[in-house]
Amino acid sequence: MNQTTDWARYLTQMEQLLALELDDARRAELVIQLERIAALAAPLMAFPLDERLEVAGVFHP
Repeated sequence: MNQTTDWARYLTQMEQLLALELDDARRAELVIQLERIAALAAPLMAFPLDERLEVAGVFHP
């Protein structure tokens, strides 16, 4: 699964949704941070899971 995200477009949508006003410098820095987060998450998201694996574990003391 090779998926890329247009982070600038995502930020524009979030600005509208959350009624935020970001300046160009802040927007550019947020795009960099989102790209870094996506790069860190990529190996975890690519890890294959068994289809029958429970989504969330249940803690039993």
